[in-house]
Amino acid sequence: MTQFVTIEKGLGPEGRIAVVRFDRGDGINALSPEALRQLTDAARSFEDDAETSVVVLTGGAKSFSAGFDLRDPEGKSRQTMDLGALRRHLKLGPRLTRAWQEMEQITIGAIEGFCVGGGVALAVALDFRVMARDAHIRVPEIGLGMNMSWQSVPRMLHLMGPARTKQAVILADQRISSAEAYEWGLVEEVADPGKAFDSAMALAGKVAAQPPISVAMTKLTVNRLAHALDDLASHMDLDQFALASLSEDHKEGVGAFLERRKPRFRGR
Repeated sequence: MTQFVTIEKGLGPEGRIAVVRFDRGDGINALSPEALRQLTDAARSFEDDAETSVVVLTGGAKSFSAGFDLRDPEGKSRQTMDLGALRRHLKLGPRLTRAWQEMEQITIGAIEGFCVGGGVALAVALDFRVMARDAHIRVPEIGLGMNMSWQSVPRMLHLMGPARTKQAVILADQRISSAEAYEWGLVEEVADPGKAFDSAMALAGKVAAQPPISVAMTKLTVNRLAHALDDLASHMDLDQFALASLSEDHKEGVGAFLERRKPRFRGR
């Protein structure tokens, strides 16, 4: 099994910083089902780690992630699954983002190049995001005849408010620049090109210098307050995704993407 995720611990002040690197080595960094599993396992590996206060998640030099891998054979097998099997398989995404959100450690994403779709879903599940000045973000799900799931909409809503969330999600072809992402509250810091990881590590160093127990308890309190109603607000997004995946518009959207043409949606 190819390993897409590596973990390095013991960095920074008192060795309290860890780096999780997701890099498939292809400059695209798409989220195949196996990549989703490996990233979930990486997050869960910190559950009993009392020595790590901060985890920096970074992608490759050219991209954080291009989102779900539409060409992956296991991912494509969803097209022939019955509804029960499809619902079980669709849990891979929300399981990933929940694992990263619920980590006791502070999490920081370092975004270079582009961050698209499922990559955005992962990024907004983190505590902080540092984005290179020449990078961009895009949420293409609606343009593919799908809905934005993985509990991403409530998380984006907390960061940006309702109008900006609608703008980011509904205008599927819109690239969100680093300046816009910072202005909207989608990222907390903008770095020079190629320096997102360095800036994320500098921020991690500041956090790691703080008392670990107090930091962990404060994160838990803020998250519980901020996300108290998220399950209620998004409990159906998985089923909405499953339903949308059966639509003709979804088949048209994915087909147009793979064939590099403009889609023709018919509302069915």
